[in-house]
Amino acid sequence: MRFTEFNLSVYVAPISVIMLAAWLALIPLRRIASRLGVLRHVWHPALFVFAAYMIVLSSIVLVARR
Repeated sequence: MRFTEFNLSVYVAPISVIMLAAWLALIPLRRIASRLGVLRHVWHPALFVFAAYMIVLSSIVLVARR
């Protein structure tokens, strides 16, 4: 995949679209973790969610780059 800008009346960087996709993918993961009680057992739940977001984001970038 070639990373190019998107034209939505303004040019949108491809990383912003990928970040939106990662955020949308994280919503069900966060709900599942909350329902299973994972967030109660971590030291800092917000930091845990941020780390999960970074993992999802980097995974999408690596998969899209191939």
